[in-house]
Amino acid sequence: MSHSVSSHLRVEIDAYDEAIRTFVPGYDEMLALVADAVAASGPAHVLDLGAGTGALSKAVLDGCEGCRVTLIDVDPAMLDQARQRLAAYGARTRFLEQSFLDPLPACDAVVASLALHHVPSIDEKRSLYRTIREALSPGGVFLNADVTMPAETDERRSADYETWTAHLVACGITEERAREHFREWADEDVYFPLNEELAAIEAAGLAAECLWRATPSTIMQGVRPGRESP
Repeated sequence: MSHSVSSHLRVEIDAYDEAIRTFVPGYDEMLALVADAVAASGPAHVLDLGAGTGALSKAVLDGCEGCRVTLIDVDPAMLDQARQRLAAYGARTRFLEQSFLDPLPACDAVVASLALHHVPSIDEKRSLYRTIREALSPGGVFLNADVTMPAETDERRSADYETWTAHLVACGITEERAREHFREWADEDVYFPLNEELAAIEAAGLAAECLWRATPSTIMQGVRPGRESP
């Protein structure tokens, strides 16, 4: 899997952090909630899939005292930005330029923010979630902060896109341009219905639930079962 954020979103890398707050409702709240949920699990090692500029990794590092975070991304320019952002954390960070579809290092938690919607089919999502389960230690947690949308046949889909459009308009983007953004993003982004996402997480052997949703932004959780008592 190859991916360039600057060409996909049509923004320069150093403008990404500002742009993403315009494009995605509740972005800062979403990252904070993921970081809190990770901290509650007490992990020693966290993977950040499609880590981008490192915003979620920073929130995790700040909230999880002593934990280590491995940032995984295929976009070297984004990883360079993340290295600058996280320089003060030293040995608590590691950077891997690879696809998150490749085998993953062993860990206690996996997080992702606005990255896994680049997986184009639900079958590939199930495969990824199985890979995540295999990487997690027993009792480990997976938290995915991403966009979910009702199916094309669901009457709620139009209403959710209207809500998303209203957010972009409130941020100074015209309604026409907002709808152009959706068409442009559809070249690479696939937003599955929440129930399909949760079913795919469950099928991978993780206990799944939705922790939070502010249309269309969603936090999904999967927990690997712990060791059985002897």
